[in-house]
Amino acid sequence: MDDKSLYSGLIRLHILHHAAEKPLYGIWIAEELARHGYKLSAGTLYPILHGLERKGYLHSHEERNGRVSRRLYEMTPLGRKALRTGRKRMRELFGEMFGVAAKQSGSR
Repeated sequence: MDDKSLYSGLIRLHILHHAAEKPLYGIWIAEELARHGYKLSAGTLYPILHGLERKGYLHSHEERNGRVSRRLYEMTPLGRKALRTGRKRMRELFGEMFGVAAKQSGSR
């Protein structure tokens, strides 16, 4: 069994979590994910980012700083809604898996 397939949803939620905090770019999120043990190649990460954008969860634009150009990904209202739902479902699942009582829906 390919364990990586189990984590794909967690990676997407992790990306949305950080995009909710501030705009992000590919290299930064790759490094952030690597800190948590998710080592993704550009050939894996960018299709995930593009897929989140296609689904309307993220919006991207190019930003130039002199000669350097970066594509920044920002959270959309649909992405915020998806993240809220994802957090709720993760709380429920983790509650079952680890015996932790889930917080009520009034929490973040």
